[in-house]
Amino acid sequence: MEFKKCMRCGCFFMSDNDVCCNCQSKDRMDISKLNSILDESHSFNSIQDLSILSGVNINNLNRYISNNQISNLDINL
Repeated sequence: MEFKKCMRCGCFFMSDNDVCCNCQSKDRMDISKLNSILDESHSFNSIQDLSILSGVNINNLNRYISNNQISNLDINL
């Protein structure tokens, strides 16, 4: 295990994950919300559009995208 800074809240913690245990449940809720929105066949022109519709922070969206945690992502940039 490594001493890390949480990618979501900035607190320091010991784990193999990128976020602390408090933020793991928040990430799961965000990802679930995003997948539900994307399952409704919405098409987005930008990450900003998806962020506004979902209420999920752009930094977190980018992290989820880079970690392949969002399914059915179709953003036309």
